[in-house]
Amino acid sequence: MGFLVKFAKKYRLDIFWAFISIAVMTGSALWQPKLLQKVMEAIIKNDSNQVDKLGFQLILIAVIGLVGGAINTIFAAKVAQGMAADIREKTYRKIQDFSYANIEKFSAGNLVVRLTNDITQIQNLVMMFLQSLLRIPILFIGSFILAIMTLPKLWWIIIVMVILIVFVSGLSFGRMGRYFGKMQKMIDRVNTLAKENLMGVRVVKSFVQEDNEIKRFTTTSDEMRDLNIVIGNLFAIIVPAFMLIANVAIAASIYFVGNMVDTDPSTLAAVTSFVNYMMQIMMAIIIGGMMSTFASRGLVSVGRIKEILATTNDLNYNNAAPVTELTGKVEFNHVDFTYPGDDEATLHDISFTAEPGQMIGVVGGTGSGKSTLVQLIPRLFDPTAGTVKIDDIDLKDVNEKSLRKAVSFVLQRAVLFSGTIADNLRQGKKDATLADMQRAARIAQAAEFIEKYPDTYDAPVEERSSNFSGGQKQRLSIARGVIGNPKILILDDSTSALDAKSEKLVKQALDTELKDTTTFVIAEKIASVINADKIIVLDEGRVVGEGSHAELVAHNKFYQEIYQTQKAKETTKEVQ
Repeated sequence: MGFLVKFAKKYRLDIFWAFISIAVMTGSALWQPKLLQKVMEAIIKNDSNQVDKLGFQLILIAVIGLVGGAINTIFAAKVAQGMAADIREKTYRKIQDFSYANIEKFSAGNLVVRLTNDITQIQNLVMMFLQSLLRIPILFIGSFILAIMTLPKLWWIIIVMVILIVFVSGLSFGRMGRYFGKMQKMIDRVNTLAKENLMGVRVVKSFVQEDNEIKRFTTTSDEMRDLNIVIGNLFAIIVPAFMLIANVAIAASIYFVGNMVDTDPSTLAAVTSFVNYMMQIMMAIIIGGMMSTFASRGLVSVGRIKEILATTNDLNYNNAAPVTELTGKVEFNHVDFTYPGDDEATLHDISFTAEPGQMIGVVGGTGSGKSTLVQLIPRLFDPTAGTVKIDDIDLKDVNEKSLRKAVSFVLQRAVLFSGTIADNLRQGKKDATLADMQRAARIAQAAEFIEKYPDTYDAPVEERSSNFSGGQKQRLSIARGVIGNPKILILDDSTSALDAKSEKLVKQALDTELKDTTTFVIAEKIASVINADKIIVLDEGRVVGEGSHAELVAHNKFYQEIYQTQKAKETTKEVQ
């Protein structure tokens, strides 16, 4: 609970008033049966004045309890909503700070469930805590004492009822706690399946996999349904069991009071008060049991959020390092890299140097490690062995702000966010002016379609950028990458969706507008890097060639094989 206490400190005053109001509400609930007993005594004595007076007091006590309950709900909701918002924000901030490896450990779907469902469970836990924590012990203890004071001879009925209710509660609520833990995992699975299916809907429909996906989802959904039914069945058994115990206790009380009336007529007035107190005792135990059950579900969610917040980022930056303007020199020195959880290394003994302003092409077969190599430059991962340097400084000693400002990464799969074109471009430079956007769009050859929109740069980008073609998305992504004039620009096969003419124009614009930028171009087509200052050839994670296009064509068999294969394909196309 220390986790929740830390977030609750901000709401100390609201929590205080929530406790005061619940105490008032509980006090009025305890006093009502006693007043009711006095009303019954006045009725038996035929004292109408006393009945009127006590009736007014009953109404007043009820109103006070109602107001106390309303105030408690207001303050409890304020605290619960506020704490949930604070936890959600802190968790989201932590996730934003995660490395690629951290996110892969949890998975995107799992993190979404934790940010939504788990924090909602925590919110419910806090709300229930403030509404029931003080109420339950006061209600139980107060009702227990007052019931015995009301009819001392029937104390044993109360004891037997409490034992039976506690026994049934222990059997039922203990099992529910385990089921609620399973439920959170089932929600994760359903969410992941739905997310994957909706994001990959084109693939599903292209391969006519609707039936298979429906079966997968239905199987998981049915498992969650069955678990919910089990929980529902437990509730269906618990409530009647509690009511049976309470009704038997009430029947026994009435029976024994009937035998006592002849010798002590005052017990007739006391029986109503006694029964009310018994019901309050029972409700206190039931609410306590329910609270413990839902608390166990909430505490599972607390643990899942704590797991996120306690996760140590795999990448730590040297905060003492000064913020500097980097020039763009990149050096790999005997770099090895293995993905977390893998046994085989993806990169082996990689060494090369890129001088400021150079264009470096990276080519190789599928799975040769091209994308992995360039991911080490913006420090999305750290090398397993060796060092990656920028401006002769180990990346681990480079200030994070300096690195983020210097390096821009354009992915093959263009990811745009809902909003406007301007919003997306400003992700590359938050204070970008219209002139900055126009220049970046010209470099990326995106101006031609942006300026056809009536709103130009304020044109909307729909969810998953569904209102743009693949080529348009890539051009917008390139514009976002170049708008901040980075010292190092990484193009990870990010012109693959462009036609040959557009790709050529983009390359020419990059050469003209970003002369001082060190550019890394990953490409499947050698034509995309033929004019590069240096081409690095990878095969199975190793550098098997380095040099200009002319040098590699003349002396490197791996490059020659790739070049001849692609040249043959182009010739075949021309003949066709």
